[in-house]
This record gives sequence, C-alpha cells and structure tokens, in this order.
Amino acid sequence: MRDRLDEFGDAAIAVVTFSEPAASAAYQRDQLAPLTVLVDTDRRCYHAYGMGRGRVWRVWGPKTWWVYAGLIRRGRWLRRPTEDTLQLGGDVVVRSDGRVGYLYRSGDPGDRPSLDDLIAAVRDARRG
Repeated sequence: MRDRLDEFGDAAIAVVTFSEPAASAAYQRDQLAPLTVLVDTDRRCYHAYGMGRGRVWRVWGPKTWWVYAGLIRRGRWLRRPTEDTLQLGGDVVVRSDGRVGYLYRSGDPGDRPSLDDLIAAVRDARRG
C-alpha cells in the first residue's frame, strides 16, 4: 500500500486499532509508517461502524492456518495473541462533510477491499 499512497491524493489516512498505545506505537513504527494510528481501546469506533466479532471457526479456520503455515515456512514465528482475535475490522471513507462515503465490514481477518476499490471510494467521496 505504501507504494500507492500518492493515489489517495490529499486524503487523510488513519488506521484505527484497539491495541494498547505502547503496542500500537511499535506497530505503527514497524509496519504502518507514515500512516496515522488512532487507538480505540474501548472500541467505540468499531461499534459505531457496526464492526462486530467473528465466529471462532471463521476466524481460526483453515484459511487462517494456511496463511500462518506459509509464514512459518518463510521463517516467521508466531507469537501468542494478546488481544481479541475475534474482533473484525473494516475500511471506512468519511467524506469532508463527516458522512460515511464508503463502508466495508470485514467477514474475517483477511477480508479487505482492494486498494483500487478504496482509491475509487476516496475519489467518489470527493465528488460528494
């Protein structure tokens, strides 16, 4: 995504997480720089946009284990989760008037819209 940030134009991009601030800062520095990270430990933002929790089988089913197996094969070892692994996220584009221009609620941890879809949603939001 970092190599396509310029395609978002002057849109402000923020990542919202419910992680504790210390963990969020490290994640931003290591994975998300230069994006802004907002911490929502009580999950008000998640609830406001209707982002719920996934079912155990959907979150920890074969698809997830397949991804983890690939990471292990490439030498990345997994750490024990310290957060709610069932909390699902999503992607939101908020228009300049404060209204939601685009909302995508994830069905599982890997379910995200394409960058092309997000860029198009930002452009559409600018047009009003």
